[in-house]
Amino acid sequence: MTDEDAVDTVVSAWRRERPDLDLTAIGVAGRLGRLSLVLGPAQERVFDKFGLQRGEFDVLAALRRSGPPYTLIPSELSATLMMSRAGMTSRLDRLENAGFVERTLDPNDRRSFRIRLTDQGFEAVDAAMTEHTANVSELLSSLEKTEIGLLDDVLRKLLRMLDTP
Repeated sequence: MTDEDAVDTVVSAWRRERPDLDLTAIGVAGRLGRLSLVLGPAQERVFDKFGLQRGEFDVLAALRRSGPPYTLIPSELSATLMMSRAGMTSRLDRLENAGFVERTLDPNDRRSFRIRLTDQGFEAVDAAMTEHTANVSELLSSLEKTEIGLLDDVLRKLLRMLDTP
């Protein structure tokens, strides 16, 4: 095969050593893992330009997607981002210190806070999202639109199966 990659090399070696195994899934999983290793840093570079870590971008993006007034309570953010409240607190501290979000007491429950995207946070997340979208589109530009659609469908199906509790 002329288009072999590093995963093909590994799978070929295993096929030689263990011809009794169907290694097709190993190749797919290996490529998904390598893609994660390649795509992650390429995306992080965009967030870095805006002074954000990926997790901080995720918080700002969740607030932005929530629509006006761009406000959520910490438990909603934790659930949306599938993370612990403790981890959320440290992200919120950093974002508040940077002026991207503000905490206010919940008028309906004075024991709880509401997290609101500030104007500065709104501008930052919109600019970061614009560049992030262009970056990811460029990263996938070697694929045809139909291939991207097919890949998206297949990955959605796989995630649905694997991500179900």
